[in-house]
Amino acid sequence: MPRVDADLKLDFKDVLFRPKRSSLKSRSEVDLQRTFTFRNSKQTYQGIPVIAANMDTTGTFEMARALSKHTLFTTIHKHYSLDEWKKFAAESPECLEHVAASSGSGQADLEKLSSILAEIPLIKYICLDVANGYSEHFVEFVRTVREKFPNHTIMAGNVVTGEMVEELILTGADIIKVGIGPGSVCTTRIKTGVGYPQLSAVIECADSAHGLKGHIISCALEPDVAVAVSVGAGADFVMLGGMLAGHDQCAGDTIERNGKKMKLFYGMSSETAMKKYVGGVAEYRASEGRTVEIPYRGDVENTVRDILGGLRSTCTYVGAAKLKELSRRTTFIRVTQQSSNMFN
Repeated sequence: MPRVDADLKLDFKDVLFRPKRSSLKSRSEVDLQRTFTFRNSKQTYQGIPVIAANMDTTGTFEMARALSKHTLFTTIHKHYSLDEWKKFAAESPECLEHVAASSGSGQADLEKLSSILAEIPLIKYICLDVANGYSEHFVEFVRTVREKFPNHTIMAGNVVTGEMVEELILTGADIIKVGIGPGSVCTTRIKTGVGYPQLSAVIECADSAHGLKGHIISCALEPDVAVAVSVGAGADFVMLGGMLAGHDQCAGDTIERNGKKMKLFYGMSSETAMKKYVGGVAEYRASEGRTVEIPYRGDVENTVRDILGGLRSTCTYVGAAKLKELSRRTTFIRVTQQSSNMFN
């Protein structure tokens, strides 16, 4: 018989941070740098743990060049060729410590990933990305990749429950991507009815991962508050798609619509993406992503400064001098409305 879990589950929109006394005089005093040593690869990471999603519009080499200046990370989308990778590595070797090579879970994906990592040994991060991280095939694929690349740090997902986080970590992954359906152009929840409120997913998955000395990535929603809430809830990294879309560093042409500049942004399970890479939507499946035109936003530099400034401000409100202290200083309060919509 179907089972109903009646326990309260919360999303990012359901909470605000409770402010606390702080000895900080200025936002400039907040240290956003994090240092992690990963359970399986034994590698050490240092940087600001904000990641550009491996969508073909945001996970670009141009985005990596811009973000790495701030020690932010980019998961490069899987559709670049080996020659394009080699050109990027030759021109921007300083970026390679802040990028991951992405892969699906097919044999062709593994062969392409292997060729990229063989040619560019300075790449130490792998992002294994599927919509449904619960399949046995994916678990076995993670195991295969770990055996083939024992010293690389593996990101894997997506999942939303603690038991699957534990299984993927024990299979060989270091960092688990958390989120099913929270993305700004994802329609998985609409098409399938599957998902989990993201705040509760992050809290529960972080608890499971940290108990095994693993780490998690929260796939954040569109509002800026999602970055701080993710970290406050226990996420080690935050992955952004829509918040980084529409910039010069994003792939796709800039178009004009009613006198305004726009850029195309779409989910990687959308009809647009599937037409681009596999010739269309297969007859056995449905599109699970939107295609939207969003306002052109110029250089991503200004957006990065805005995101990091907001994160520093959160830390000052709760008295966290370092980003790693934020989750320990966090008390969430439930709300029915986060902000006024009067002039939206």
